[in-house]
Amino acid sequence: MAIKEVKKIVTGSRAVDGAGVKLVRVLGHNDVEDFDPFLMFDAFDSVNPEDYIKGFPWHPHRGIETITYLINGNIEHGDSLGNKGSILDGCCQWMTAGSGIMHQEMPKVSDRMLGAQLWLNMPKEFKMAEPKYCDITDDMVPTVVEGNNTIKVISGNYKDKTSSVYGDYVKMTYLDVQMKNNSEWEFNVNPEDTVFIYIVEGEGFFGSLNTKYESKRAVLFSEGDIFKARTGDSELRFFLYAAKPLKEPIAWGGPIVMNTKEELNHAFSELRDGTFIKHE
Repeated sequence: MAIKEVKKIVTGSRAVDGAGVKLVRVLGHNDVEDFDPFLMFDAFDSVNPEDYIKGFPWHPHRGIETITYLINGNIEHGDSLGNKGSILDGCCQWMTAGSGIMHQEMPKVSDRMLGAQLWLNMPKEFKMAEPKYCDITDDMVPTVVEGNNTIKVISGNYKDKTSSVYGDYVKMTYLDVQMKNNSEWEFNVNPEDTVFIYIVEGEGFFGSLNTKYESKRAVLFSEGDIFKARTGDSELRFFLYAAKPLKEPIAWGGPIVMNTKEELNHAFSELRDGTFIKHE
């Protein structure tokens, strides 16, 4: 049994995406090798609707899965499969782009917009799978309360609680962990998995060292099978992600992620000639 230690810290950079949404791009092109199979991670936290109200109008995706989770907020969405609805407080949208999908995400005015979108790569053999959408509402998310700690299981399992979604192509653990001050928490993970956290609020200590890490950053961990976190005088909230790396080549252009440049060029050619969508 080995404790996972901090390997890398990423704070990302402020970015503007969609039609003018201000966010922090924590993970991106420069991080794909270390964070495989995780491609991109966008965090948003704002009480100013002008930061996000312009939203993400219709745009394509292929070869990835996007997982959008809100602690607070309201995002209306729709896609080329005919799905539509709202992501609300404590809800998650898991979208498998597969062979190709068009969708839009349009945030509505909220007291606070707090959450994140994660891009999860798809294995080469499944990149052209049929697109699929899954709506994970707050009442579908198992919650485990252990003393001073509260763990929400968005994907995967924790103790005797299993989520309704685990991933059809890449099995991913996604936990929303809240710890009160002066608390400890351990989680057994597969030593082969890539494991990272995003610290949403507060500050805490991870691994065996006495180094404190503050909010609004991603923390990648080394090999090992025990993840350890503890708090001091402050409370802590973080997202934990774990999945086995694909170790496959990546050809990434905007909203499309394939394995070769030829596949990428073909996808954009199909966008131009109107043959991009394979399933409706």
